[in-house]
Amino acid sequence: MIEKILNERDKWFEWKNIKPIKEAVDNLEVKEATYTINDTISIKTPTPTKKITQIAKMLKPWRKGPFKINELFIDSEWKSYIKWNSIKPHLNLKDKEILDVGGNNGYYAFRMLEMEPKSIEIWDPSPLFNLQFEFINKFIKSDIKYKLLGVEHIPMSRKKWDIIFCMGVLYHRRDPIEMLKWLKEGLRKEGVVILDTLILEGNEEIALSPLRYAKMKNVYFIPTLKTLKNWIKRAGFKKIEFIGKRYTTTNEQRKTEWIDGESLENFLNKTQTKTIEGYEPPLRCYLKLFS
Repeated sequence: MIEKILNERDKWFEWKNIKPIKEAVDNLEVKEATYTINDTISIKTPTPTKKITQIAKMLKPWRKGPFKINELFIDSEWKSYIKWNSIKPHLNLKDKEILDVGGNNGYYAFRMLEMEPKSIEIWDPSPLFNLQFEFINKFIKSDIKYKLLGVEHIPMSRKKWDIIFCMGVLYHRRDPIEMLKWLKEGLRKEGVVILDTLILEGNEEIALSPLRYAKMKNVYFIPTLKTLKNWIKRAGFKKIEFIGKRYTTTNEQRKTEWIDGESLENFLNKTQTKTIEGYEPPLRCYLKLFS
């Protein structure tokens, strides 16, 4: 079933807005390269920077990062290292098989490499983000696998993972409890989910269900932490470990020349104390869920 889905989605690379980008990435000839995995993923290569820059600009918008290739700095919308550095001390990835659901262009997966996991898969149904990953991986040459799949495909997979990262996905799902069950189903015994999602402040057992939140139409439920924990327990997880929570600021998410359109400063009011719709500003929490 999954192979059929993947075969169908391979055709997405034939879309008229995607095909020329894929051809450019595929045709990029990379000479030897060295790289450093840090807050900025930095690459050195004798491959001409002019050609690299041309393809990198075709791949806009760059949401996650940053990346640096020679003197080219891809200043992504998100300073993704802020989130990663919050959860990194709580991770043990050595010799683990890992799935990153909604993994975007692979920034977090590349960061995982330094912790020596056994394997990494990225699932994300975006051909553009896939091509961003392939572009960066031309230099890094990792064994990370990228599949145009979503969290809803986990129950169809025969594979189980030691750790599943699910960051910034839950609030985009119409049925969050069902999604949490899918995540649990994808784990081996003693497996762990690393969950990052939006929450509301407060001790009530409630959730916000807005038509729009911070200009996003596809946000369905934002729970209090207590409600989120209720959902997690209903999904069958045995234990929840709280890592932390933090408001998103315009230092972490902002408009750069590497994205088109608006960013967080446009999604908040003038004083940055509420969303443009009048809701509380984005507050993220990080949890470890044990199967």
